[in-house]
Amino acid sequence: MSDLATRRLRTVAAVRGPLLLLRGARRARLGEIVRIRGGAEELRGQVIEVGEDLAAVQVLEETRGIAPDRTEVVLTGEVAALGVSRDMLGRTFDGTGRPADGLPPPVPEALLPLHGAAMNVVRREKPSEFIETGISAIDGLNTLVRGQKLPIFSCAGLPAARLAAQVVRQARVRGGEPFAVVFAAVGAPYREAQEYLESFAASGTLDRTVVFVNRADDPPIERLMTPRCALTCAEHLAYRHGMHVLVVLTDMTAYCEALREVALARDELPGRRGYPGYLYTDLASLFERAGRIAGRPGSVTQLPVLTMPDDDLTHPIPDLTGYITEGQIVLSRELDRRGVFPPIDVLPSLSRLMGLGTGEGRTREDHRPLADQLYAFHARGVDVRRMAAIVGVANLGDEERRFLEFSDRFEQELVHQGGAFRSLDDTLAAGWRLLAAFPPTALTRVKASLVERYRAREGA
Repeated sequence: MSDLATRRLRTVAAVRGPLLLLRGARRARLGEIVRIRGGAEELRGQVIEVGEDLAAVQVLEETRGIAPDRTEVVLTGEVAALGVSRDMLGRTFDGTGRPADGLPPPVPEALLPLHGAAMNVVRREKPSEFIETGISAIDGLNTLVRGQKLPIFSCAGLPAARLAAQVVRQARVRGGEPFAVVFAAVGAPYREAQEYLESFAASGTLDRTVVFVNRADDPPIERLMTPRCALTCAEHLAYRHGMHVLVVLTDMTAYCEALREVALARDELPGRRGYPGYLYTDLASLFERAGRIAGRPGSVTQLPVLTMPDDDLTHPIPDLTGYITEGQIVLSRELDRRGVFPPIDVLPSLSRLMGLGTGEGRTREDHRPLADQLYAFHARGVDVRRMAAIVGVANLGDEERRFLEFSDRFEQELVHQGGAFRSLDDTLAAGWRLLAAFPPTALTRVKASLVERYRAREGA
C-alpha cells in the first residue's frame, strides 16, 4: 500500500541485515534519503538500488526490532547531503555529520551532496608544495605534497592510530597560509576514539580540526558515510575558504569490511576475498577527491590509514589502494619490536610526488639528493644485516660493518623520534650527521658542491 501524494510506502518485503527491501518503489531515486517509521524511534535510510520489483534501502541505524508489516517508509526526495560551514572547525561530529560534542549544529553556509562533484581534469592542478608532518621518515624521505593522496599501510597491533594522531597534531604548511585538518575515525573502538579527542584537545590543535567519529559499536552502514562526510567538509574549507586541508582517514579497512557486508546482504556476486567487484571504483571515488583546482588557492590532501589483513601487501585493500594513490608509507612489525616509533620502513615506502614538493624554492636544494643517499646506504646496510644473520657479524669486513652500523644508527637516530615534533631542517641535519661516517667521495648521490656546503654547516 502506498500514498502517492506524500510518497509514503507500507510495502516493506523483508529486513536483511542492514538492508530493508521495498516493493512498488519505482518512484524512488538512487541515493534518495528515506525516513523509516514503525518502532520507538524514527530511523534514516538511503536508497541504494531500484529494481522492477524491489528497491533496497540501507538503514543508517540498527535494524533490530523493525517489523515489516508495521513499518512505513517515507521517500523524502532528498539526496544524502551535509550542511557545511567554517564554524565546523573545532567541532566533533558522528559518522553521519551530526554533532557529537553536545553543541547545536553549526549554521550551514551550504548544503553539499556527500558523493561530491567530479573534479574537472582540465582544471586539476599538478600537486606541489610541501606539507610538513613533523615526522622525519615522511618529511625527509617520503615527502607529502599538497593535493597528494599518500596512504599509510599498517599491520594489526602496530601504532598506526598513535601515528595518525601525531600527524594531526603536528602537520603544518610553510608560509603562514590557512591550514586545517579533517580527521575521520572509521570503526574506532571507544577507548581509541576518546584518546584521539583527548590528544587533540591537550595539544591545542582542536581549533583548526574537524573531527568525525564512527565508533565500532555504530551500525556498519554508517562507516560508508563517514569518509564522504569528511571529504565534503574538506572540499568546502578548501575551495570556498581557500584553506589547505589535510584529510586523515583511519581505518579504511573498516570501511572496506562494511562495504563487503552490505554487498553480501544484497546477494551480490563476490570478488576477491569476498569483497565486491566494484571495490576499486568505490575507493577511487574517495581517494580521487584529493587535489588542487587551477585558479583556486585551497587544496585537499589525503593521508588514509589502513590495516593490511594478515600483514599481506597483496590483499585487495592495500593492493587496490596502491593502484589509486601516489605511493605508500609502510609500517614495520620488526621496527616496532625494537622500540622504534614511528616504525616506518623506508625501503618499501614511497612518495611518487616527492620530486614535485622538494628542492630549491620549496624545501632545500640538498633535500632530494640527501634522501637518495640515505636510502641507498640504508638499503646496503639492510642487505648486510641479512648476511650477518647467516655468517655472523665477526665474519664481516670493515666496509660491511660500517654499513651495518649506519643502518642501526639510521633507524635509531632518524626514523625513531617518539612523539616529538622534528622540523625538516632538523631532519636534514640528522641525515648529514649520519653521512659523516663516510668520506665525501662515497656520497655519489649528492653533488660535491652540496657535500662541501652542508657537511660543515650541519656539523657533519
